[in-house]
Amino acid sequence: MTPAAAAPALGAGPLLLIAACAIAALLVLIMRFRMHAFLALILVSLVTAFAAGIPPEKVVKTLIDGFGTTLGTVALLVGLGAMLGRLVEVSGGAQALADDLIKTFGEKRAPFALGVASLIFGFPIFFDAGLVVMLPIIFSVAKRLGGGLLRYGIPAAGAFSVMHVFVPPHPGPVAATELLKSDIGLVTILGLLIAIPTWYVTSYLFGLWIGKRIEVKVPEILSGGPQAEHDPNPPKSSTVILLLLLPLAIIFVNTGLDFLAAAGVFDRKAQWFQVARGLGQTPIALLVAVLVGTYVLGARRGRDLGAVEKLLDGALGPICAITLITGAGGMFGGVLRESGIGAALSQALNDLGMHIFVAAYVIAAALRVAQGSATVALITAAGLVQPAVAAAGYEGTDRAAIVLALAAGSVVASHVNDSGFWLVGRFFDMDVRTTLKTWTVLETLISLMGFALAGLIFVAL
Repeated sequence: MTPAAAAPALGAGPLLLIAACAIAALLVLIMRFRMHAFLALILVSLVTAFAAGIPPEKVVKTLIDGFGTTLGTVALLVGLGAMLGRLVEVSGGAQALADDLIKTFGEKRAPFALGVASLIFGFPIFFDAGLVVMLPIIFSVAKRLGGGLLRYGIPAAGAFSVMHVFVPPHPGPVAATELLKSDIGLVTILGLLIAIPTWYVTSYLFGLWIGKRIEVKVPEILSGGPQAEHDPNPPKSSTVILLLLLPLAIIFVNTGLDFLAAAGVFDRKAQWFQVARGLGQTPIALLVAVLVGTYVLGARRGRDLGAVEKLLDGALGPICAITLITGAGGMFGGVLRESGIGAALSQALNDLGMHIFVAAYVIAAALRVAQGSATVALITAAGLVQPAVAAAGYEGTDRAAIVLALAAGSVVASHVNDSGFWLVGRFFDMDVRTTLKTWTVLETLISLMGFALAGLIFVAL
């Protein structure tokens, strides 16, 4: 159970039935009756909270906590990322970088190039922040070459997903590694061995395949309304690359400090260390990048500061709906967690007598489907299987493989209770049905292949 979860007021059966009905109701309201996703998520969250037995005096607090926690994480990243994307887009920097990528790799290899760049970006930076930063490049390449957005967007989004799920320093695999007392270096190496081939098959090849079958037009969301004219003298692509790498470098230094502190090189309690770690957080790294971009792509290139301010302001309007819907998705997931769905699932699965490796995957997958958050599913499932792993005496590679099996389960079947589902769907301007056919399938493929590769490691090594 997560710290916030309450003891289930109902039995496992009724709770699972309520969760299934809630998800079905949400899909019907949005897809059949065309209710706005924000309103539908609030309404279903409210009804589910009462139906699941959350005390009436805690219902509103549960809704607000779920909404606020997700919004607090997403709003800063999406807002700052959209501002940075707007600067890169309107200055002509995105087009310049897209042109150079195409020139270097060729038109046919452009989706591969975007995916590889996203894998590199995705090593230290979180999924949502990395995707937002890459969007102007993805959109520019898609506009230039045609063939629809999915051909270019799926390989990039999948790259950020596999890195976020399988590879430290992302919070899910780090926490699971600590809970199972595995070796962080071994998990990182094996995580990369799983993440890269999994990305190639499930994201790159699948992106090429699905892009031919479902056409998604490139949205104008980063243009802040009508497309602004690009600078006739765009910045060099190297300038754009350095600007996009700036938050990556800050976060990477932050990760390095944390690693050295864990190794005993630095004192984690030292004042300078605390300050450095604080300044290296993802929102601050993106803020620094936006401020530098304001100067490099704005003032230094002769753009009036008032015009730059209008550009940044125009970046925020289109992403307000995305941010609110994502927060409401977190609200729905928060209600499912608080209601005790996770406890009900673990109770139902613990008595099945499966092998611990398979049980780890199944429990993480069930928790993911039930409450939405991959990180919560991974950490909660790791806590549930930790005693069994310790009792079985697994060490070294076996423990690392179980961590990665948990990670694979935690990413399966992203759907309407996952804030990432709404983030990707709205940024790609897809309706719920199309998002289920593309993003949900992608995440499920990542889960299945990741589990298969983790199983190969568990058996062979």
